[in-house]
Amino acid sequence: MNPSHTVRRASSLAANLGLSERVFASAADRAMARAIDDGLERVEAGLVEQVRFADAVADVTSRYLLEAGGKRVRPMLTLLTAQLGDGSVDDVVTAAMAIEITHLGSLYHDDVMDESERRRGVPSAQTVWGNSVAILTGDLLFARASQLMAKLGERAIRMQADTFERLVLGQLNETVGPDPDEDPIEHYIQVLADKTGSLIAAAAQSGIIFGNADPALEAPIIEFGEKIGVAFQLIDDVIDLSPQPEETGKVPGTDLRAGVVTLPLLRLQDLAKTDASSADLLDRIRRDVLPAPADEAGDPFDTNTLAARIVPSRATVDALVDELREHEATRATLAEAHRWAREAVEALAPVPEGSVKKALTRFADTIVERSS
Repeated sequence: MNPSHTVRRASSLAANLGLSERVFASAADRAMARAIDDGLERVEAGLVEQVRFADAVADVTSRYLLEAGGKRVRPMLTLLTAQLGDGSVDDVVTAAMAIEITHLGSLYHDDVMDESERRRGVPSAQTVWGNSVAILTGDLLFARASQLMAKLGERAIRMQADTFERLVLGQLNETVGPDPDEDPIEHYIQVLADKTGSLIAAAAQSGIIFGNADPALEAPIIEFGEKIGVAFQLIDDVIDLSPQPEETGKVPGTDLRAGVVTLPLLRLQDLAKTDASSADLLDRIRRDVLPAPADEAGDPFDTNTLAARIVPSRATVDALVDELREHEATRATLAEAHRWAREAVEALAPVPEGSVKKALTRFADTIVERSS
């Protein structure tokens, strides 16, 4: 990785998240933005070092997604909340690196579980090296993150373990789906809280703990992180249907085409119970977009199977993705994301007024603005 490229990328992150706009015009605001940029440069340089392995194969595979880019949202939150205390001290930078490496490891696993073909604009790891190598690379990164957290003491180890447990439970519950008597939407939101909210909350919490901020701020900051994490993922559900793949790095409707459950689809299923047009759209999506269930797929070379499930044209699938994007189900998802972001900001009430609170509020706004 080109060192100068690393510095340029890191120093632009705060600006990308709205931390260097004119609304942060005071000397204190500018100083905070510079502190975050400086901290991000240290984190980025540290990440390059921490994902190096003596084993030649591991060294290549573990650096793959790091070098593909990313906004480093979680380290940025750690550095930001640390400004409520001593700022970007060494322990804060170490925690920020551990959180981001945990996130990177989860991406390798997620892409295997979801059978994703691309990540961050490049072929996903398992399409390059296969599932086993991708899973083992994720495991290596989790191990490296744990080593970093171990340097910070027992509390850091416990926080990492608790967060990792929630990441796995979220993935497990997503895989098995809701119980027959469980509300599918409530189940889905809990999956998001575990898979996405828990790690973002841990990132924000780390800044408070290792930045030696007021312990009374820990609970509201955790709540902020958890809720903004759910909002973040709900906006991703909307963005998945975006007609601008050059911005998302994915084909519009990637999750839908892969049969990955998202809130727009769940909302559509709910609306289909009482609305005929929603039921018609759902039937067409099930027939032409969603992959056939394993127990219904049959022999792909059997003529009866082929007759029962004719492969639709790309234009047909694209049109159905467009129709879902414009449907009330997706508008309801967007409204839900805004509600979670609004509640995240409300959780910041105990945080003192100033640059950090202003930036966290702006960060929440930026999360939901990604869909516009």
